[in-house]
Amino acid sequence: MDNPGNGIAGFRLTEHTWMTELGNWIDAISPDGRRAGALLFDPKIIGLPGVRDRVVQAVMTDQRLVLAGLTGLIPVADVVAAGDQVWLLTAQAVSPTLADLMSASPIDPNGAVSLLVETAQTLLALHAAGVTHGSVHPGTVVITAEGVSLLSERGLSDAIRARVSPRERDAAGWASLARGLAASFGHTAPESAELLERGAATAQTLGLGTARDLLVNERGRLPGGRISRDGLARAARGRSAFAQPPSYARPPVPTPQDEGDIVTLLRVPGQSAGPLRSGAGTQLQEPFPSGAGTQPQGQPAGPLQFGPGVGTQPQEPETPAQRIWREGRGEAATVHRPGGRLAKASRARRRRTILATAVFAVIMAGAILAWFRLGSAPDLAVKSIDVVAPKKTQGCGSAVLITGTVVTNGSPGQITYEWRKNLDKEVVKGTLRTKADQTSYSVPLRWTLEGRSNVKATATLRILTPGPVITDKASFTYKC
Repeated sequence: MDNPGNGIAGFRLTEHTWMTELGNWIDAISPDGRRAGALLFDPKIIGLPGVRDRVVQAVMTDQRLVLAGLTGLIPVADVVAAGDQVWLLTAQAVSPTLADLMSASPIDPNGAVSLLVETAQTLLALHAAGVTHGSVHPGTVVITAEGVSLLSERGLSDAIRARVSPRERDAAGWASLARGLAASFGHTAPESAELLERGAATAQTLGLGTARDLLVNERGRLPGGRISRDGLARAARGRSAFAQPPSYARPPVPTPQDEGDIVTLLRVPGQSAGPLRSGAGTQLQEPFPSGAGTQPQGQPAGPLQFGPGVGTQPQEPETPAQRIWREGRGEAATVHRPGGRLAKASRARRRRTILATAVFAVIMAGAILAWFRLGSAPDLAVKSIDVVAPKKTQGCGSAVLITGTVVTNGSPGQITYEWRKNLDKEVVKGTLRTKADQTSYSVPLRWTLEGRSNVKATATLRILTPGPVITDKASFTYKC
């Protein structure tokens, strides 16, 4: 549902919003009426020293990659400042994500391989261009209405942490995607699930290129023997464009600053973005050989013109960003006249300021890294649980083993759970520490029954955190 009174830089904000480690994502409508996205950065993060500049550099790198012909990324239209708020605006919708689709129903094997092949191809193109993604997980894989898989938030996690992720981190994130998808349909398509498990192992030992080729070359193990986006497209179109899933708490839509305060951060008007090293792999190759599936649609390679100051033509009226930049230049030229005493004193002060700033930046960088490592909560999510009990009737004095399988998104963290029994009031509580890149865990319950009886015993497993609460149960017959 639209919120007509809420907008930023010509983008209209809707009521579909969700929180991530970066801040508040909101489904939006671009100035030309298309679905788009808006991210309001968490002020506690974007206000840290150097974070805003690193975010801007990451976005400008993405724009140069897109202009060089790389597809597979959600295109960024602009990064703007409105007072103390910083917004990232995308030229394409950033929902639904793979996490959204997996929370509703399992992804079909053909669509899962399509997603993995396309994301592997995008990551390989990024690596060939000398950059990495840094945060590959179900929440950063966006599925379009055509079933195309795109990556969002490229480089932003690294930017706020002042780090450069190695390629191995991307491979590990991709492998976690593969294992999570395999676990979601493992019972119904074991042969396809085994293929994805082998692809995950291959990515972390032999690399993403070999893993991608494995999935493509062995597509005969998929239902119908082909890679297809059809299931992904149906699932994406089945999600209401701007409807918040009822199982999640919806954060309020933030109120932007006045439109008159908005200034673009991406580039100074008339300034060149600089050369980009492009070479083999910068242009995406077709991920599917002939007959393997539908070819992906490319993204527009031309300059993006959403938001003030981006793609502005010389003959257009001067924008607020241009005026601010021009007046700033004139003021600087007036104050710092080369050759005078004032200019020399100013240069000396600048040298002292630069040195002090550099020392301060080093100290703050260490503090920021420690803060993120110790204080940031892991983005852990439970995708599904499955409880299995013995099918055979249990006899006198039986110790019955009931097994619960918990499937996560592959992120590290802690899960709290409890077992409940229908024959007594005992509640067995437990905690589970999850590890990065592992998606399946077993939580067993041993139930001992004694005495003469003929009853149906039911054990219920409840996942308490992270929310929402998920339950599953299984029953067996005790006869003595």
